[in-house]
Amino acid sequence: MNIIDTGAAAWLTYLPMEIPQGETTQDIARSELRAGLSSLGFAAKVDVIEDDKGEGFEITQSQDGYVIKGGKTGVLYGVYHFLSAIAREESPLTPFTAPHYPLRMINHWDNMDGSVERGYAGRSLFFKNHQLDYDEQRIHRYARMLASVSINAICPNNVNVHPPMDLLITKTYLPQLKKLADILRLYGIRLLLTIEYSMPSYHGAGTADPHEKTVHTWWEERAAEVYRYIPDLVGFLVKADSEYRPGPFTYGRSHTQGANMLARALAPYGGKLFWRCFVYNCKQDWRDTETDRPKAAFATYAPLDGEFDDNVVLQIKNGPLDFQVREPASPLLYAMPNTNKALELQIAQEYTGHQIDLFYLAQLWRDVLTQLPKGAAQYIAAVGNLGDDDNWCGHDLAQANLYAYGRIAWLGESHPEQFAAEWARLTYPQAAEEVADILLASPAAYEKYAAPLGLGFMVNPHIHYGPSPEGYEFSLWGTYHRADQTAIGVDRSSRGTGFTGQYPDQFGALFDDPATCPEKLLLFFHRLRYDHVMADGRTLLQRIYDDHFNGAQEAEALKAAWEQLKDKMPERTFERVLARFERQVKNAREWRDVINTYFYRKSGISDARGRMIYS
Repeated sequence: MNIIDTGAAAWLTYLPMEIPQGETTQDIARSELRAGLSSLGFAAKVDVIEDDKGEGFEITQSQDGYVIKGGKTGVLYGVYHFLSAIAREESPLTPFTAPHYPLRMINHWDNMDGSVERGYAGRSLFFKNHQLDYDEQRIHRYARMLASVSINAICPNNVNVHPPMDLLITKTYLPQLKKLADILRLYGIRLLLTIEYSMPSYHGAGTADPHEKTVHTWWEERAAEVYRYIPDLVGFLVKADSEYRPGPFTYGRSHTQGANMLARALAPYGGKLFWRCFVYNCKQDWRDTETDRPKAAFATYAPLDGEFDDNVVLQIKNGPLDFQVREPASPLLYAMPNTNKALELQIAQEYTGHQIDLFYLAQLWRDVLTQLPKGAAQYIAAVGNLGDDDNWCGHDLAQANLYAYGRIAWLGESHPEQFAAEWARLTYPQAAEEVADILLASPAAYEKYAAPLGLGFMVNPHIHYGPSPEGYEFSLWGTYHRADQTAIGVDRSSRGTGFTGQYPDQFGALFDDPATCPEKLLLFFHRLRYDHVMADGRTLLQRIYDDHFNGAQEAEALKAAWEQLKDKMPERTFERVLARFERQVKNAREWRDVINTYFYRKSGISDARGRMIYS
């Protein structure tokens, strides 16, 4: 079986499986260029010139060929850009370009037992049996793949730190981490490490109170040791006071006190502290109709603007809830102009189909990015969708989401059609147009059968795949839709929880009125009767019925479109992807029947088109 048939090549089908040779990033760039030009049969001369432009590069024409000119890492990005363009049969000429975000990160949620939280592509690439245990050749190929789309930082360990993962910042594991960092550095990739906030309390200091000098000293000593092994470490990532994780609130302290204390330990080495803002009441009583989970991050952090040290970065999820199929942009991303912020996306398909169902995420990300003002976030991170499956992502077509994220991280904006076309031409040139069309049709299908109009959390608890309309309805997580016999939704307008008031006036007013609220977000912001009349004249409930029937049909259409490609695809690739589409069709039918039956039983209102709904 060749690498194309396994999916192991991803979109780098123009490069051999052998890893590049060299001791520096520039060596890697030249090695990749030679291998790629040979594979592509490209005869023109291509020179590589290093300058002082950092990660930026340009590609110009010379008398007898081309010149790739860029900084230390820029030349590597330039080489991949050049080879990609040639493979797509496009002009490689590129005026000077530099990344929009200086740090473009993948956050892995890998555990040291080898499992991956919210992972759908096999086991961890880095850990096994509570040890750093990886295939060195595969890490080279992994780093090559990320570098080809300009990813320049990774965090290998889960934000939920469980022992012995907390010891990664000690001599127990630092020698092995150094070896990993040495490989990644060749490809312009730096390490970031997740830490356990409370570690000083049980590892020598007796407390993790940021007010205590002993805790400051403890972290200063930790940072000094970590940077002795990995001098170019990006810094630390922290999940604190979130989902039962301890943090400054445990000691009656503020998040500025906790974050600044850690940031000051990193500052002498140029390190940054990424502080996740996924903080909310995860013990909410479902009877409480005043507490509204989407308000939590803004309420916690917005009043603290300007109080964080310069090397603190608040890492904010794209939406105010939790990576749902459809959410508005987080209001916190509009706020805090005097604070560094990172936008956090999720490539892993936790709520968008588990990399079983196809969901091309670039369109969803475009909807978020176009809502945000320029400069809303200075950095970008995404929860990775990678594992040790041969094809990296479980679903071969889910590789397109990783590719699109890298392109967004470089450009600062999302062009779904362009990215889909690029990826398809690189990966499946024999059926590029058809594959791109399948990708672009996928998100609408999934949204219709799983979460129309901004409804969220109607999923099976814990696993977050498949329908369970009341699975979270009486839980502690604050994830309610409060459906009854006549209406559904939480009123988040100025007449309800007041969540719309957290947005700038132009967006707050837009979202506050059901008449102006975008239909895709209608049930995120409003509680409406089933007989509410939509803009097209249908009732709300009829729209829900129609979307679920149509979404299931569109899932079948995706499968049928793939079946048409049988003669254009490697046999194993075709069968592997077809098996995923067969599972998606089954899942879509289940969503259709469960959700439509649920609302019929609640309301007693039949489908106006007389289709089958179970009673």
